[in-house]
Amino acid sequence: MLVKTYGSTVFGISATTITIEVNLANGINFHLVGLPDNAVKESQQRIRAAFKNNELNFPGKEITINLAPADIRKEGSQFDLPIAIGVLAVSAQITCAELDRFILVGELSLDGTLNPMSGVLPIALQAKKEGYMGVILPKVNAEEAAIVEGIQVFGAANLREVVDHLNEVERMEPIVSPLQNGFDAVFNKSEVDFSEVKGQMNIKRAFEIAAAGGHNVILIGPPGAGKSMLAKRLPTILPPMSMDEALETTKIHSVAGKMKNGNALITQRPFRKPHHTISDVALVGGGGYPQPGEISLAHNGVLFLDELPEYKRTVLEVMRQPLEDRCVTISRAKFSIEYPAGFMLVAAMNPCPCGYYNHPEKECVCGPGIVQRYLNKISGPLLDRIDLHVEVTPVSFQELTSQGLSETSADIRKRVEATRALQRKRYAERKGMHCNAQMSAKDLKKHCAIDTDGHQLLEGAMKRMGLSARAYDRILKVARTIADMDGQATIALNHLAEAIQFRSLDRESWSLPK
Repeated sequence: MLVKTYGSTVFGISATTITIEVNLANGINFHLVGLPDNAVKESQQRIRAAFKNNELNFPGKEITINLAPADIRKEGSQFDLPIAIGVLAVSAQITCAELDRFILVGELSLDGTLNPMSGVLPIALQAKKEGYMGVILPKVNAEEAAIVEGIQVFGAANLREVVDHLNEVERMEPIVSPLQNGFDAVFNKSEVDFSEVKGQMNIKRAFEIAAAGGHNVILIGPPGAGKSMLAKRLPTILPPMSMDEALETTKIHSVAGKMKNGNALITQRPFRKPHHTISDVALVGGGGYPQPGEISLAHNGVLFLDELPEYKRTVLEVMRQPLEDRCVTISRAKFSIEYPAGFMLVAAMNPCPCGYYNHPEKECVCGPGIVQRYLNKISGPLLDRIDLHVEVTPVSFQELTSQGLSETSADIRKRVEATRALQRKRYAERKGMHCNAQMSAKDLKKHCAIDTDGHQLLEGAMKRMGLSARAYDRILKVARTIADMDGQATIALNHLAEAIQFRSLDRESWSLPK
């Protein structure tokens, strides 16, 4: 006798449906085939104990289980539930005519409890895409999967509930999709705000430009000037995520096992701040069992690298390709996985090891050549990919003690949203493109035309500052964003001049005392 159930496994951030074929024959053996890893092979012991503790019978016959397609390696313990249900169905302990219309996923404890698992959102999306009626999974993960409309999601606490549901002894109620309930309300609840930042008007201006166009930023200045404080507040002025962005972000965090229990949907833009001791694999993703790295966990949000020169050079250099392509490909001998990495990079650094080079009041104690060697830890190709270079100066005592009110994040965000609305309209026909930072060379030619005076200004800047072709493109993108903030259809001379002044680290004379 042969019975088929259906499970799912996550590959990258997408799910693949797996058919579990259970055959019952004369004998007493148990065979599990189809490239299972050790976690899958050990399911027999978990299932036996779960059956015994739930008064279910494990057949005393030869059981052969095939996980198809057999050429895909099956990893993880999420196949416990579909294998267990297949064994019960083939031994006539479950009589459900619609068994083939459900995707079953979940790890069994020895007492039959269904343990939480990762990656349920892509599994639910794939189940809907393939036309399944419903998904049965651990109760803890049910709200996350229920975000997907058009498919029933049943959350079970243990194996007995699943058996009773399929045998129609006691039916489970499908979880109602929360969708966007409280979406904006959750977004607006932030513990930090730009109104708390005293002074630094030029830095706030740079951050508003960066948020409006999705540009990368590097802050350079002495310790205590407010670099980290400003960076932490950048997400509060970014526009709220759309439902598509929220789903895509949630998929990545679900696959990585970063979803908190009871948190069905990520509604706030991610802010990731890895320590400078991080490895290149942890940053971009990978490992023996590939997982998303920090740059993918920051997708649709902000990646903040504090004390940039303290990161290993190999770690920083692996970001070059993701910064350009907005995705990262993890290649192995037999497969490759692509993770999205559309993040805004915000980096912060001191100007020298002691931190006080060019400080208006404190004297730098670094010896000759040390400042330049310190700055050289950041390669030219990486700096080229950062749109805005911002020098942060210390805040004066008068500004710190000022009782005047600063602009709130909500006020700045309104202007950012208005600018982003112009860009969405401009790129409406381009799927997945929503801000100026994503413009290609073709888009630059179409949307960033400049007049003769602009050409002369940019030519002089390139010769004087030794700018690369990539820096030229970045200046045009930033100028386009500044023009959008002013509501102008064309890039004016003042827009171009402001964009050029944000390339301070390209100046050969930057590391010379002012």
